[in-house]
Amino acid sequence: MIRLRAIKLTIPAATGPVNILRGIDLDVAQGETIGILGPSGSGKTSLLLLLAGLERASSGAIEVAGTDLAALDEDARAKFRLAKLGIVFQAFHLIPSMTALENVAVPLELAGRRDAAAVAAAALERVGLGHRLGHLPAQLSGGEQQRVALARAFAPMPQLLLADEPTGNLDIETGRAVMDLLFGLCSASGATLLLITHDPALAARCGRSVRLRDGLIVS
Repeated sequence: MIRLRAIKLTIPAATGPVNILRGIDLDVAQGETIGILGPSGSGKTSLLLLLAGLERASSGAIEVAGTDLAALDEDARAKFRLAKLGIVFQAFHLIPSMTALENVAVPLELAGRRDAAAVAAAALERVGLGHRLGHLPAQLSGGEQQRVALARAFAPMPQLLLADEPTGNLDIETGRAVMDLLFGLCSASGATLLLITHDPALAARCGRSVRLRDGLIVS
């Protein structure tokens, strides 16, 4: 599902180039669950952005779901994300003026799905929010908003789910319930999971853990 070879990411700064990723080699098989650990600034989120095609590597080879991301322009990357990926962030990134149903349906509509509303409703039902379809994000708790984000990520049946600290804005009990749901959805769908977390206990729920430090894999 993921093949990275000698991936480097360098960004310019007033004081000189900053090396964010300094040579990452990583293979992830289809259906694997991978926990990505490391301190702040180790390159975890940058790695996720590269895998999502939201950032371009400075050098190296990056292949996701059989696609060479370096060969795609911005439009092709957007289409790739719609077709192959689900992404869940720490911040829920819901559109405040849209209902839960509309938030889940919009990516499906962008992908050309004529059954977007029905698929979105079914996805919300799967995460226990079938009774909240018409509610705006402000009318939902933090846990409910993250479940809407999970429904949005899983509705297109992605091959790869990228999750960046998905419980970071939640209390412990709510976070545990959201993670139970996330792992359950991945197991049921067969999706590959790459989970970024600061929590070793959460990473331990994955089949394998990868630890980053200073832009390198150290274990």
